Amino acid sequence: SPSTASPSTMRNGRRIKRPLRRPILSSASRNSTALETIFLIGLVIAVFIAFWLYQLVSILVSSSVSGPEPVMSLPGVPSPGGLLQQQQQQQGQVGQSQAVGLRGKIASSLTGGGFKHYLDIALDLASLEPSEALATMEQNDPFRTNYFDNLLLQKETLLKRTLTIDEIKDIFPCPRLDERITLPDARVEQKATDFRDGKDGTFLFFQHLRKAGGTNFCSLAEKNLPQKAQPHYYCMPDMGWSGNKNAGYLHSWSNEEIITRMAKQGFRIAGNEWENFAVSRHFDLPAVFATSFRKPLDRALSQFRFECIEDRGCQIKDVHKWWGKRMDLWNVYTKTFADPPVGARNKFKGSEHSKQRREMMATAIDTLSKFHIVLSMEWLAYAAPQVKSILGFNDVSALTTRVRPHITQAKRDDGQEHNSLGSASIKKASWDPKEYLDAAQYKKMSEDLALDEILTEVARRMFLERLVCEDLGGGVPI
Repeated sequence: SPSTASPSTMRNGRRIKRPLRRPILSSASRNSTALETIFLIGLVIAVFIAFWLYQLVSILVSSSVSGPEPVMSLPGVPSPGGLLQQQQQQQGQVGQSQAVGLRGKIASSLTGGGFKHYLDIALDLASLEPSEALATMEQNDPFRTNYFDNLLLQKETLLKRTLTIDEIKDIFPCPRLDERITLPDARVEQKATDFRDGKDGTFLFFQHLRKAGGTNFCSLAEKNLPQKAQPHYYCMPDMGWSGNKNAGYLHSWSNEEIITRMAKQGFRIAGNEWENFAVSRHFDLPAVFATSFRKPLDRALSQFRFECIEDRGCQIKDVHKWWGKRMDLWNVYTKTFADPPVGARNKFKGSEHSKQRREMMATAIDTLSKFHIVLSMEWLAYAAPQVKSILGFNDVSALTTRVRPHITQAKRDDGQEHNSLGSASIKKASWDPKEYLDAAQYKKMSEDLALDEILTEVARRMFLERLVCEDLGGGVPI
């Protein structure tokens, strides 16, 4: 009977078992399985590669829109994309604010603003050693000002002109309320109103930071104030008060003396150049307050060039020797607006002085927040709206005209007498510290100005917010 265990056949009278499967089919089956395995592994690898390529492209596209992401972490630094993503929401809030005449008052009542947020960032930076603070700012750009500056310079150079307010807002849209360093608005609006209205005794107090656009500002005042309202020597009335001995030393005069003398002579501008702003009392003056910043290292090198290379009273031609003798210029911005006790420069470095640096920075930023106008020399071409709305000045041509004191002593023929390219013109007319200074001197001077670098970025962000935010008087044609 046939067997059911396995198939068999007869060969030469003998029964032979047949294999359960043909060898050729078994081999093919094994090859098929191997190919399927290789295919599946290849498919997994291809999907993996495609996924990471997609991630890489997404990162590159995101970077081109919102700028470089922070590399180092700093507590409280806002996300770079946050300002752009919430622009529509902010525009609605701006429209609500426009119904109120006082700049920023509605905004201040709706939210605490971002002042405390950015103050904390600045204080954390100030507490670091200078080299750490500079590296953190370079890698994080926590105030988003360097990203704006770089893109502005590129666009001005490409277009060969200054930008419109809409083009500015494409680069730096008005931040949402809780990301505004200018809110709550600490400025006293009534003082600006009194100055615009020509109220008796009111004047413009200009804190002149040397080689940072101060002479331009004085020229601006000369074009808009009656001649009898202008002091005879570069907007500094105390030249006459001191018998032609000193000018720009208003810290040395009491408030009562300043008020009485300004009113008696009918002057409407007072420049303070060589002494600190008296934070404890100068805000009590019947004045509107203004100042102008410049990148600290650019400013220092410009002063060396102006005084020493161009022979205006300085005989030192070596920047290394000059800087070693001019310790009064180390963090001069911070000292000017913090008005610390004598010996403050001994606290600029060292972890043991971290608390003192934080205190100086806190005072300087608080002082700056109360100034009605805070300009940036690199962006003077965009300052007209603030000058017009706050001071009531109509002739703003001085903002785009190069004005230099003592010009007859050393005239420069560099084609930059008129600023037609905005920040690009300023850059072209200035010495580049990285090119002029050797690496060691560049590092030393940068670290000696680390606190000023922080304060300058604060000032620049204040300027930008007031330029683009409508509830702060900005967002109008330049």
